[in-house]
Amino acid sequence: MTGARRTRVPQRRIAETVADELRARILTGDADYRLPTQDQLVQDFGVSYPSIREALRILETEGLVTVRRGNVGGAEVHRPDETSAAYHLGLALQGARVTLGDLAAGLRMLEPLCAAACAGRADRATTVVPALLENVEKSAALLGNGVEFTHTAREFHDLIVAHTPNLTVRNMVSALVQLWSTQEEAWALELTQQGEYPSHEEADAAVRTHRRIAGEIEAGRAAEAERLYRGHLAATQSLVLDRFDSDMITASKQGARPRSNTRL
Repeated sequence: MTGARRTRVPQRRIAETVADELRARILTGDADYRLPTQDQLVQDFGVSYPSIREALRILETEGLVTVRRGNVGGAEVHRPDETSAAYHLGLALQGARVTLGDLAAGLRMLEPLCAAACAGRADRATTVVPALLENVEKSAALLGNGVEFTHTAREFHDLIVAHTPNLTVRNMVSALVQLWSTQEEAWALELTQQGEYPSHEEADAAVRTHRRIAGEIEAGRAAEAERLYRGHLAATQSLVLDRFDSDMITASKQGARPRSNTRL
């Protein structure tokens, strides 16, 4: 028993060292980076096959690779993105029994700052504003279609965050926005099925507010863009919180939807 434990510890440490190196390659490599075969990894690192398999298992539990077994086996690489960040953050918040009301309050503190940051961009007229106005027009065309309207209108928020210059703020707030969007879209589907989705006038008011926010950003009025955004966010959140304020956040890979791919 004692001898077995002594041989297991070094192998685990070797596997962790290999996993550290492969993790660094995945995170710093190109988007199309692929891991070498296990045979090549054994040769490159000069370690045993069990150590390589253990290293891959470590990366698999982190969601960085998916190991395929059998004749067509191999390791498929998954670079972290907003979806995976939102999922793991959701797990942490769910474990802490965080409510939707608490998540909403956090977003009211942080998300409007992104609108102000967008208004401060020197290139906002050529980068931020065209994307926002395109989304506003798409939303206006979907009035009356509860689920699709909510999905498209929520993308306005994605765009605001995606154009935030500070990368740390962008990534952190994006994960929170994705968690909220999942809840809001589930709410929209439920109310649409029950015939209780907010009226055409209320949806149209949201479109008009989005257009006003885009206008304030275009004019470079950061304080007004932030103020208007915060009020709009509180109003739209209230529709969900009236029913689900005390509900706990539920992390779901299936419930997460792709976010904007904007990288600026």
